[in-house]
Amino acid sequence: MGCKLETIAKRSDFLAANNGIRVARPGFVLLVNPLARSDGLQRFGVTVTKRIGNAVARNRMKRRLRALAREILPVQGIPGADHVLIGRESGIERDFGLLRQELEAALARAAAGKGDPPRKPGFKGKPKGRGK
Repeated sequence: MGCKLETIAKRSDFLAANNGIRVARPGFVLLVNPLARSDGLQRFGVTVTKRIGNAVARNRMKRRLRALAREILPVQGIPGADHVLIGRESGIERDFGLLRQELEAALARAAAGKGDPPRKPGFKGKPKGRGK
């Protein structure tokens, strides 16, 4: 089987993962901090912003991402790394098998060190459209 998974609880660990490898997929964004731990244990965290929807939609997305992480990371995750999954709006209704394939492909890219280019400084995402 694989190694044991722990969860990331501290905000500072989530922010540290943001400085690591970033792999974007239609249903989620995977952040991997390969230098997080020297003991070989893997950790994972899940986050979904309020832009995704109401609390019911966000919690559903978090449950789906946690189930994916617990299934795939012990086998295909990077040993000693922190993995953070950030939910995207299209991931709520996306087929679970397709999300699984996307996570496996994202982990393969991250393990090879082939992350997406870093975002521009000051990037806040697409505008919410509240202004006039």
